[in-house]
Amino acid sequence: MAEKTHTIAVVGGGIAGLTLTLGLLHQKVPVTLYESASSFGEIGAGVAFGPNASRAMELIDPKIRQGFENRKTQNLWESKKSRWFDFRYGVGKKIGEGPEERVGELIVSLDTPPGRGTVHRAHFLDEMVALLPDGISRFGKRLVDLTDEGPEKGVVLRFADGTEARHIAVIGTDGIKSRTRELLLGEGHPAAKAFFSGKYAYRALIPMQKASELLGEELANNSQMYFGNHGHVLTFPIERGKTMNVVAFRSREKWENPEWVITVDKQTMQNDFKGWSQHVQNIIANVEKPNIWALFMHPPAPYYYKGRVCILGDAAHASTPHCGAGAGMAIEDSYVLSGLIGQETIDGDLEAAFKAYDAVRRERSQKLVVESKRQAEIYEFEVPEIGEDKESVAAIMRTRMSWIWDEDLPAEARLASELLQKFKAESGTARL
Repeated sequence: MAEKTHTIAVVGGGIAGLTLTLGLLHQKVPVTLYESASSFGEIGAGVAFGPNASRAMELIDPKIRQGFENRKTQNLWESKKSRWFDFRYGVGKKIGEGPEERVGELIVSLDTPPGRGTVHRAHFLDEMVALLPDGISRFGKRLVDLTDEGPEKGVVLRFADGTEARHIAVIGTDGIKSRTRELLLGEGHPAAKAFFSGKYAYRALIPMQKASELLGEELANNSQMYFGNHGHVLTFPIERGKTMNVVAFRSREKWENPEWVITVDKQTMQNDFKGWSQHVQNIIANVEKPNIWALFMHPPAPYYYKGRVCILGDAAHASTPHCGAGAGMAIEDSYVLSGLIGQETIDGDLEAAFKAYDAVRRERSQKLVVESKRQAEIYEFEVPEIGEDKESVAAIMRTRMSWIWDEDLPAEARLASELLQKFKAESGTARL
């Protein structure tokens, strides 16, 4: 094969952008990574990866998987190493109705296949940044516009600092507020921007020693989820067990503040969980700086590419976090797309590669957006046919995650490769 000479621009330096960039480099595809901030960084704290995500890391580049292994945390008790969550009641029958029946009672435990783990987002990012060669990254580059001038001239990117760059193709990995998505779909398109999901969250980190004093070692050291009426609270260990990550969710119909993250006083947060179990009350009482994070999600995009411009990860299919699979889905995207581009040569058809990626990845990734929203409704007793009934909740949770965790990623890649050849033949660019 001829030497790969694509000059790909990746816009956005989060988990999606870094895994894609490293995947392209592993395929010996030249790439430049543009990041709007002055340095790499991730908001939030703990992030969970399922077994599908860790397999995708390995398939992209074993060094990414090794970085994950270097930083990942599992439940601290040996008997619960494979446990995804112990799901428990966080309230009684109904808030404000009678005694706290069932509070803390185990609903169901769900184990995962090998490969799951949690990490601090910033620490995992550090592992991937260390794999980047010098000269790959450009900082302070906030995309404002782009023009696709066709296969011969490529795509011109225009940044807020007044500079421009030209690349043979552009892949937007610039997150839920993606400018690339807006430009790809058109700023007036109904799917161009995210909308409020009806949920918001408080996030916090509690030192594990303190968490163990508050909750007892079993609940602090191992991942837990507390179900309630229009809310739920999850905890899991990160930083090799030094810290307990907390995310506490509540519901509201509208989000009218232009900011997606706002600071509130502690009393507001405690009022949100008034009447919940003592375990939940103890967790909430130890959130030092309460911030509310509004949870947004994307309407389904009708396509993930147009010409030489493509979107991936949250830029393509931002979901709520309730399946714990958004970041993992982005890594799956990176595996499939980097492999497709890696098959192309100097006379390759990148549009056919983007088309094959779109054909293979769009349905699965957009299913996550829908199912993640549904997952929160189950956790928060908002599905009438399931409600608060223990057996009904347990039955659905036992099988609900298998479609994510058990995906045959090499089979996806093979299908994408077959479609690439089909699309190239249709466009007359297939090699004989």
